[in-house]
Amino acid sequence: MAKIQIQKKDIWIDMTPMSDVMTLLLCFFMLTSTFLTPEPIQVNTPSSVSEVKIPENDVLNILVSPEGRIFVGTENKNNMVAMLETVTDKWGVTLNGTQLKHFKEDAMVGVPMQKLAAYLSLEPEKMAEEIQKYGIPTDSIDGGMSEFQDWVKAARSANPDIKLAIKCDAKTPYKVVKKMMSELQDMNENRYQLITNLKTASEE
Repeated sequence: MAKIQIQKKDIWIDMTPMSDVMTLLLCFFMLTSTFLTPEPIQVNTPSSVSEVKIPENDVLNILVSPEGRIFVGTENKNNMVAMLETVTDKWGVTLNGTQLKHFKEDAMVGVPMQKLAAYLSLEPEKMAEEIQKYGIPTDSIDGGMSEFQDWVKAARSANPDIKLAIKCDAKTPYKVVKKMMSELQDMNENRYQLITNLKTASEE
């Protein structure tokens, strides 16, 4: 008796709906994700029980390394450029087009004014290495304002509604933090937020 052969048919699955879903998910995550601004140094913040969130916009971030080096920056590049113009005018520093381009691409400011032009003349990869060696000075000049105060004042001029957020390492010397806060108080900048990690149950 002859065997009955079942005719084989190719199975075809329409992948169009799956492609549409994947595209929609990709667009969703791209539109809702918050991209973190790269920081020039790694900082391990201390723990606390505060759950107050730092605003995402109109914030001047003040970063303090374990060695006490201070860096400042904000997510708004227009404000950063306005800050730069104010500070360079005061210090008589002139920057060319390439240096301005590198400044706009940099995440934070963190070098003394006398070294700013030379720093911004470096390649971006070299800038990332060099900035870790410096930090904005907090020493007053001739009894006037320090460079750190100049940058904070310039940020306030660029955006009167800007808020201050201080992010220190858990190992940052207390005297450095105290001096920085004293300089803010001298400018009547008495409202600022400290960035910390939320303390876990195991740490209590």
